[in-house]
Amino acid sequence: MESLDLRVLEDALAWRRAGHAVTLVTVVETWGSAPRPPGALLAVRDDGVVSGSVSGGCVEDDLISRTKASLNQPEAERTTKPGMIAYGVSKEEAARFGLPCGGTLRLVQEPLMATGWIEEVLQRTAEHQLVSRSLTLSTGEVVLKPAQRGQAMRFDGLVLTTLFGPRWRLLLIGAGQLSQTVAGMASALDFEVLVCDPREEYAHTLFERPMANVRRVHGMPDDVVREIQPDVHTAIVALTHDPKLDDMALLEALDSEAFYVGALGSRRNQEARKKRLAEHFDMTAHQLERLHGPVGLRIGARTPAEIAVSILAEIVQVKNTVSAVAASSVSACAVA
Repeated sequence: MESLDLRVLEDALAWRRAGHAVTLVTVVETWGSAPRPPGALLAVRDDGVVSGSVSGGCVEDDLISRTKASLNQPEAERTTKPGMIAYGVSKEEAARFGLPCGGTLRLVQEPLMATGWIEEVLQRTAEHQLVSRSLTLSTGEVVLKPAQRGQAMRFDGLVLTTLFGPRWRLLLIGAGQLSQTVAGMASALDFEVLVCDPREEYAHTLFERPMANVRRVHGMPDDVVREIQPDVHTAIVALTHDPKLDDMALLEALDSEAFYVGALGSRRNQEARKKRLAEHFDMTAHQLERLHGPVGLRIGARTPAEIAVSILAEIVQVKNTVSAVAASSVSACAVA
């Protein structure tokens, strides 16, 4: 799932706490060229304010109008149970709502009554846990359970199970010019960005102007890697060019579950680094094979911005490959 959906839940929770009525809308099935995938989430407030999307703008206006009218009925007349709604069931309706290529959407509308489950989902995902949420349409009952990475949304017409997971995060070792550029781009890609650099002169420059989703983690890099407990949603990149900082962080990172570990430096420097790690720290060939270095895709990058693009392109490539393999594994287990 996308962290965008976590922001939808955060908004919905804040609106309910402020006394608003709220409806959640989830995409459960699509046909044709639907703009948003199954599991995409939208929250609609009683005054028509929305968070998230289910169609990229194609059906939102009609959906908001319907939901707003329903939420503003007398409380005794409001629907309290989830229900289904479809758009684009005919070519004419698809054209009217602007759904491309005759696309069709089936949605679950859910009046948000209790909010305890949202609080729990937000807490558990903040702790880097994966959570599945099952909604029984006939009763509105919600059940939360631990989920597996790669698990997919399911809907059998009776129970809707959606997944909420931690944001992908990126730990940068070093706060120099390149790190500043990588941090900004990674934030735009919706990563939670952590930056560790014990050198105050570098860290001060990076954090003079705060960036969204970017925060400093204090301490020596190897200590910080251990403290954050890298999981399969974590990438770690060493960018200081200082072996005393980079190598110690890489020792911990290569022994963790991080899905991506990379280090800046030329091919010659990378070979020297691997030799040091093997000879002085007994790192295995398997561990060293996990190290991406020189870091980034080979696109002829020269400027800090171009190098940042190459680094993040490789991280995204590995991330999406890991996600696809995990999803295939879960599907195979389900069939078996």
